Amino acid sequence: MNRARRIYVLLFVLLVLCIAAVAVLQTEQHKEQIKTSGEVVLQIDADMVQSLSWEYDGQTLSFHKDESWSYDGDAAFPVDDQKIASLLEQFEEFGALFTISDVEGYGQYGLSDPLCTISLEAGEELYEIALGDYSSMDSLRYVSFGDGNVYLAAQDPLDKFDISLRDLILNDEIPDFEQITQLTFSGAQNYSIFYDPDASYSYSEQDVYFTQQEGTHLPLDSSLIDSYLSYLRYLSLTDYAGNNATEQELQDWGLDQPELSLSLEYTGQDEMGEELEGSFVLHLGVDSQTRSEAEQQQIPVGELEDEDISAYLRMGDSSIVYHLTPDVYKALTAASCDDFRHRQVLWVDWQDITQFEISLEGKTYLFSSEESGDTRTFFYGERELETDELQSALSALTADEFTQEAPSNTQEIALTVFLDNEQFPQVEIELYRYDSTHCLVVVDETPLSLVPRSKVVDLTEAVRALVWES
Repeated sequence: MNRARRIYVLLFVLLVLCIAAVAVLQTEQHKEQIKTSGEVVLQIDADMVQSLSWEYDGQTLSFHKDESWSYDGDAAFPVDDQKIASLLEQFEEFGALFTISDVEGYGQYGLSDPLCTISLEAGEELYEIALGDYSSMDSLRYVSFGDGNVYLAAQDPLDKFDISLRDLILNDEIPDFEQITQLTFSGAQNYSIFYDPDASYSYSEQDVYFTQQEGTHLPLDSSLIDSYLSYLRYLSLTDYAGNNATEQELQDWGLDQPELSLSLEYTGQDEMGEELEGSFVLHLGVDSQTRSEAEQQQIPVGELEDEDISAYLRMGDSSIVYHLTPDVYKALTAASCDDFRHRQVLWVDWQDITQFEISLEGKTYLFSSEESGDTRTFFYGERELETDELQSALSALTADEFTQEAPSNTQEIALTVFLDNEQFPQVEIELYRYDSTHCLVVVDETPLSLVPRSKVVDLTEAVRALVWES
């Protein structure tokens, strides 16, 4: 009896082992099938898609196309067709590395309650694409199309569909301008800057930007203009405050009467390399709280701390209003004429100076020069001079502020700089004591600026060093 029982037990164990072996064999075969089934499993012509929607992370976005794409939740929302096309292009040849057929339960793949569901209508075909969990072994996304299979996607669709509505807006773009021809400010500033590389309004060939002041053409510092234009050229319009601004919103954002408006005319090239001309307008504003804070502190908005500034930008009559960071707002509103003027009292090329006539402490000194190739040598009488310190001292005379105030104190030093220039044969510079820290600069009998008194002292010492006999 015991022997028979042992035989039955051994037979039962053998049966269990056989069943397990068959199961393992089937599993291995199934795994082998999974590993060898990479292919294109879905093809949808993106141009044929008429509607697109998806639900993810509690958000549902839905779009349809007539001539262009529209957002179903707001017909006025400007949709970027290229961004929609980017979402659809992955389904034109959607590849799967593995295909799992004969699926018994979708829950194990996260597809009974999908993480994201994408719906498309193309022609008469409707497609529903469900995105499930990641494969624990391969970190690939499980995907189903309702055909009874589960696929491990070669590329995860969620990489592109994990976006919000603001990522699909057709943002305004700053045109790709090469050279401005005119830049006009209105609002807090009211004047124009124009570009003229052939003008003869300055003794420096480097001056190509000018503005008109009281009937005269004032040369501006090209490096300052170019720096300002770089803010415009690389301005990123992505952080929008509203996409269909109402009159009340424009008022709230200070754009019903902008703080500053910029109108820029430019030249550039089209896609064919042909020269083109264009223009665009930008409006800058701040909200009422920012304006109120500036009034309380009795300072311009641009002098507020960054955290106290809420600034906005609108391009022309666009329906979109953008947030503007405080640093960019400050840079763009620092646009007075004085902000672009040469701060150096004398910015002439040293090689263009033929002689100096300098009055100091009741005496007048004449420094002549001789030119040899690219070198100009200065003399005091017959003595050759080393003028590095004089050149450095003149270059260091830079404005702390501009002024039209007439001199009322004694003259410290005066220079007449003679130039190799038919239009500007000489420049007269007079420096007067102003207070303990500044001197007043008068150029060609016109008050110009206040410069540090210490720099004027350096200039007088450089002149004395040249005229003293060694």
